[in-house]
Amino acid sequence: MSENQKTSQEGNINLQIDKIKKQIGEANNQIKKFVEKRNQLHEQVRKTRDEINQIKTERDALNEKVKLLKEQRDVIRAKITPIMEAVNAIDVKIAELRKNVPRVSQRELQEELDAIEWKISTTSLDIQEEKRLVGEVKELELQLKGYKKIDKQHLKIKELLAQRKVLDEQADVFHKELTDLAKKSQDLHSAMMDKVNAVKKDRAEADNLHQAFILAKTQNALWYEQVRELIDQNQVLRAASRGIDLVKRREEEGKWKEEQARRKEEQVKRKEEQALRAVKEKEIKDKIGSEAKEKLQRGEKVNWDEFQLMLGDDKEDDSETQD
Repeated sequence: MSENQKTSQEGNINLQIDKIKKQIGEANNQIKKFVEKRNQLHEQVRKTRDEINQIKTERDALNEKVKLLKEQRDVIRAKITPIMEAVNAIDVKIAELRKNVPRVSQRELQEELDAIEWKISTTSLDIQEEKRLVGEVKELELQLKGYKKIDKQHLKIKELLAQRKVLDEQADVFHKELTDLAKKSQDLHSAMMDKVNAVKKDRAEADNLHQAFILAKTQNALWYEQVRELIDQNQVLRAASRGIDLVKRREEEGKWKEEQARRKEEQVKRKEEQALRAVKEKEIKDKIGSEAKEKLQRGEKVNWDEFQLMLGDDKEDDSETQD
C-alpha cells in the first residue's frame, strides 16, 4: 500500500470516528433527558406514596370508629329483644283475659253502668228497686273488671313500646353516624386506590424510560467499541508506515480481537443471567403485589412488606439512577 493510499484510508477512518462521536454526543443528550424524566417520576411516586399512607391512616381510623359505633348500636338493639318478648308475653295474657270477658263491649257495659248509677243518684226509688239496681251495678262492675285488667296490660305494653322507641331512636343515631363514617371511609378507599393506580402508571412510565436509558447506554458502548477499533486500525496503519512488521501486527490484532470477543461473550452471558434473575424476581414481586392489591380492594388489611411490593421498590431504581 502506497503512502497516499495509507493517508486516504486514515482520513476515511478519522471521518468515521468523528461521525460516531457525534452520534455518541447526541445519544448522551438523550440519555440525560431519560434520566431527568425518570427521576421526576420517581419523586412523584414517592410523594404519592406518602399521600397514600396518609389516606390509609385516616381511612383505618374511620373504620375503627365505625366498628365502635356498630358495637354501641348492637348493644342498644340487644336491649330491645327482652322488651318485645315482654310485649309478646302480655299479648298472650291479654288473649287469655279476653276469654273471660262478656260478649258485650266494654263501652256498652260502661254506658249501662253509668246510666244505672245516674238513675240511682237522681231518682227517688223504693227500697226493692234500689236494691235491684245496686245489684246490677255490682254485676256490671264485676264484668268490667276483666276489661280493666286488659286495659292495665295495654298500659304496660304502651310503656314498653315507649321504651323501645327511645332505644330505636338511640340506635338510629348511632346507625346514621356509622353510615356517614362508612361512606367517608369508602370515599377515602376509592381515592387511595386512584393514587395506587397513579403510582402504578408512573412506575410503568419510569420503567420504560429506564429501559430506554439502558438501550441508549448499550448503543453508546457499541459505538465506543467501533471508535476503539477504528483507532486501532489507524495505529496499525501508522505502525506500518514506520516499518513495523505487518504480519506480526495482524497476529497481535487477531489475538486482541479474540480476547475482545471472549470478553464480549462473557459480558453477554452475564447480562443474560442478570436479566433472567431480574425477570424471576419481578414475577415474584408482581405476584405478591397483585395479591396485596386484591386484598385492599376487598377492604382487607395488608402488611407493610406486601404494601411495599404492591407499590414497587424504589431502592433498586435509586441505585440505578446513581450509577
